[in-house]
Amino acid sequence: MSYASNGDVEQRLGSTAYVQLTDDSGSGSANEDRVAEARLGAEGEVNSYLGRRYAVPVDVGTHEELAAVLKSVTLDLVEYRLHARRPPVPDEVRRKRDSAVKWLERAASGEVVLPASSELEGNPASGVSGEVVGPARVLSREELQNL
Repeated sequence: MSYASNGDVEQRLGSTAYVQLTDDSGSGSANEDRVAEARLGAEGEVNSYLGRRYAVPVDVGTHEELAAVLKSVTLDLVEYRLHARRPPVPDEVRRKRDSAVKWLERAASGEVVLPASSELEGNPASGVSGEVVGPARVLSREELQNL
């Protein structure tokens, strides 16, 4: 499931920058493969953070507000990746990427709650938590040493 499309990337960058950042052959046309590579890499980066806490890719089909947030974060990362192909990366683009990564780190740690109308599925690979059950201890370590 994609969080953004190549068309979203073009809309974010504008047609001129879209072509300039991806046209490696000088044809005057955007290289859609380069855009897809940057977009898929950015989506993978988003998933690598969110995967610490949620099942990924996150199903945004029923969560419009979450879809908008993940689209924006993904586009910030894509924009950075495309500009990095043609250095220097503008400061504004770098700041947006840094902000996106910081938000992803906070979402992965649970400090930020993803905006969703219902609970998101957790990541089953995040492990099983242990719990001790049974009667309370009769003697503590200290009590045993005093015997």
